[in-house]
Amino acid sequence: MTEYEIVVVRYGTRQTVRSEVFLNYGLYGEPDAPIGMDYFFWIVRNDEHTFVVDTGFSRAGGANRKRTTLIDPVEAFGALGVQPADAPTVIVTHAHYDHIGNLDHFDRSPVVLARAEAEFWAGPHSRRVQFHHSVEDAELAGLAAVVDSGRAVLFDERTTVADGIEVIRVGGHTPGQSVVRVRTAAGPVLLASDAVHYYEESEKAMPFVSVANLVDMYAGFDTVEALAAGGQVVSGHDPGTLDRFGRDGGPLGDATAVIGRARI
Repeated sequence: MTEYEIVVVRYGTRQTVRSEVFLNYGLYGEPDAPIGMDYFFWIVRNDEHTFVVDTGFSRAGGANRKRTTLIDPVEAFGALGVQPADAPTVIVTHAHYDHIGNLDHFDRSPVVLARAEAEFWAGPHSRRVQFHHSVEDAELAGLAAVVDSGRAVLFDERTTVADGIEVIRVGGHTPGQSVVRVRTAAGPVLLASDAVHYYEESEKAMPFVSVANLVDMYAGFDTVEALAAGGQVVSGHDPGTLDRFGRDGGPLGDATAVIGRARI
């Protein structure tokens, strides 16, 4: 039975207010207040294999939205020993700027992506203002090139990438928003990505402000809970994530947490 460790990497951050991140926040009768938002990518690996889950925002993508870069993701990959020449499989949970910003760094890698996600961003509604503000045109073009080249591994509802790693489409935030279930020595771990930006989203059923299908987002909270039964959930943007799992103090200092330890 193959097990993996998961490296959670915090590479960026921003400060905002709750009414800017929760959909129709005034409905909850809570006062507005400051809230942080952290940006992560994830590495799933053991002694034999390495998988990259999302690639962070690019310098241009972060600068265009005034995000604070703590470490360039490309530099972080290198510090953690993840090299493009090794062509690690890249799992894309969805195609927003902060999740595919450095996909071109892995120009030889197979890229796992929900078919619904690829088709949506290649279609006419991707140009609508409510969707387009979350993407970079050059990065979408790069993703389309991956699909056209045959490097994309497209799936419909779920796919097993390797023994112990499953990718499941939940939708909601985007049409192809996916989560990644990983077998570790610490038990099953669900990388929720933006199906759960903040833990309180699912705990209080408070959807995120950016949503393609609200019903699917609500259903996604239930799916995440079911998939994570007996295990742990890693959020997509919650500033408490690293402390929840314990900061690692590895090559990137306190910018990482490691969940489980690799074993074959």
